[in-house]
Amino acid sequence: MVSIKSFAGLSLVALFATALCLGLQAQERRMVLSGEVLSPAFEGWWPNEDGTFRLFFGYMNSNWQQQFDIPVGPQNYFSVVDAAELDDLSRNGFDAMAADMGQPTHFYPRRNPFLFTIDVPTDFGEQEVVWTLESQGRLARAYGSLYPDYRIDPQVISTEVGGAFGSLDDRLRTNMPPQLEVRGDLYRTVQTGESLMLSVYANDTDDFPARSSRELPQTPEQIYRPPSSIVAASGPGLRFSWSVYRGPEAAASFDPVQMKTYTDTRVWANSPWSPPFHIPEPPPDNIWNTTVTFDEPGEYVLRGIASDGSLFTYQNVSVTVIP
Repeated sequence: MVSIKSFAGLSLVALFATALCLGLQAQERRMVLSGEVLSPAFEGWWPNEDGTFRLFFGYMNSNWQQQFDIPVGPQNYFSVVDAAELDDLSRNGFDAMAADMGQPTHFYPRRNPFLFTIDVPTDFGEQEVVWTLESQGRLARAYGSLYPDYRIDPQVISTEVGGAFGSLDDRLRTNMPPQLEVRGDLYRTVQTGESLMLSVYANDTDDFPARSSRELPQTPEQIYRPPSSIVAASGPGLRFSWSVYRGPEAAASFDPVQMKTYTDTRVWANSPWSPPFHIPEPPPDNIWNTTVTFDEPGEYVLRGIASDGSLFTYQNVSVTVIP
């Protein structure tokens, strides 16, 4: 890193060369495949109808390929503390009794926003819900609080995920999340190598934002065009996909292959944020059937995600895989 003071003794040629080098380094960092870190994120909060509050969390994995498995423990834990109590990153806030608040233990690449929520009581006040996450030897924290500036609504969520092609339509403030129902038990046991059938019903009851008939990019110039907005955009329309929320993702194979649930903007990346990508029509009766096979025994949590492109509904299925 070059400080501002160090530019004083550089000639114009050297300054240009240095700037070019820094620019190339910055460009390279945007496409780092591995070696970068995870950053937990507090996305905001909103009030529940019963007077409690819902806090939204997600994360950023700066890698484009590397994934992480970090179990709940000293490197992946939550704490409920007084304001600023864990601002000092050297301070250990781990308490095994409070560490697990439903956070993931498998971390996909790139941005995974609004991934899970934590409800806090009406008298939460100025306390903080702090997520501590350590990766690549570096510790980072996200601080969830009820500060007024962090209050969000469904429109904010939609704009943050580029929903409805980045629309700012005020009607998004009253958008309803999709319905989602897993058919069958939420706790399953299966043998290694044995196929497990998963069936869900998902429906977008308000049909908003409505599925778009916008033409897909066709030419290389359209597909590889520079970004036109700060946030990657995706089209509207009901969709559903499974992901591995806890457990080694590489050991789970889905049939059919599931579209990505994270913001992969590379072309042909099987992601709603990836050009060209067409949100498939829902299956008959809005029933999604999928099989999953595990190569390794262990405890897994699969997360089903229904989305209308702007809001998400989650349902977990816990699977014990035996030899």
